[in-house]
Parts: sequence; structure tokens; C-alpha cells
Amino acid sequence: MTDDTADTDRHAMKMAKKKAARDKIMATKTDKKGLIIVHTGKGKGKSSAAFGMIFRHIAHGMKCAVVQFIKGGMSTGERDLILNKFADDCAFHTMGEGFTWETQDKTRDTEMAMAAWEKAKELIRDESNSMVLLDEINIAIRYDYVPIAEVVKFLSEEKPPMTHVVLTGRNAHDDLIEIADLVTEMELVKHPFRSGIKAQIGVEY
Repeated sequence: MTDDTADTDRHAMKMAKKKAARDKIMATKTDKKGLIIVHTGKGKGKSSAAFGMIFRHIAHGMKCAVVQFIKGGMSTGERDLILNKFADDCAFHTMGEGFTWETQDKTRDTEMAMAAWEKAKELIRDESNSMVLLDEINIAIRYDYVPIAEVVKFLSEEKPPMTHVVLTGRNAHDDLIEIADLVTEMELVKHPFRSGIKAQIGVEY
């Protein structure tokens, strides 16, 4: 037996053991449920990853919805594509008027955020929506525009059992993380903004 053949056989045996172990684990995973999913952290990609799941839903013909907190009316690729091509599959509501340092009006920001939250609750209660994305709601919670206690209570008590809810934004509240099924923290390693490069079409929006 050559060394190459021996290496191939060892690799095959190793992979067979891994597959058997994996199959054994997967056999125990039989439950399904609507997940509470949180994307947070200082790194880029929180909303981008969430929209990836929204487009996955659309591709499978599953109804979904998006509510954008904080972000204003600036055109984005994902919003334009959904509104122009997939409006029947995905309701899209941009409820904010821009980041708080742009509006400089806490009362107005709070009113807009609470209106977005009311719309979010309406869409989540609608069981025809398989997934609802609450984009940048973590920011609204952080600035006390939307009470965290109300969000936790609603998601814990009123979210339909098979509806997925995705919540994005930096500084996710500990109480939200506690009730979530899936939490991903995007870690910042490098970002072009620090090198003087502004947000670019097709990358950030």
C-alpha cells in the first residue's frame, strides 16, 4: 500500500466517523419553532445578514416583512428591489427619519420609533408572515425610544409559535439576548470608514 493510498484510507475512515457522530446528533434535532434572532455587535453585516434571510424566504415563496427603525428614506438596494419586484411577498416599511444625531429631536424620534413598533407588532401577529425583520430596533431600544420590557413581553407572550423575528443593531439589550434563540455578534476587525472611505453603493446600501 502506498503512502497516498494509506492517507486516503485514513481520511475516509476519519470522515466516516465524523459523519456517524453528526448523524447521531442530527437525529436528536426534531423540533421546529419560530426563532428570535439577534444580530448585534460593532462589525459590519448585521442588516446584510438579516436581509439574506429575507431574500431566502422570498426565494422559497414564504411571506415576510421588514420594518426599518431609525434609518430614513435614503434609497437602498434591498428596499428598492423588494418594493419593485417582491412587494407581494414582502411588506416593507421604513418608519424612521434618520439617525438620532441627524434629527436631533428625541420626541420626534420616539414617536416614529413607537409607530414602527406598533407596525412591527401588527406584522408579527399576522401568522401569514413567516419572518419579520426589525432592522435597527436595537438602536431604538438603546436610546429608550422603545421600552425593552414591552419588546420582551410581546415576543415572549404574543409572537406566534412558528414566526421568526430578526432584530438587528448594535448594543442589543441583555434582556433581549436572554430570550433570543440565536444571537450573533459581528466583530469589528477592520473597517474602511476608519481609513476615510465612506459608505459605498452595493456594499453598505
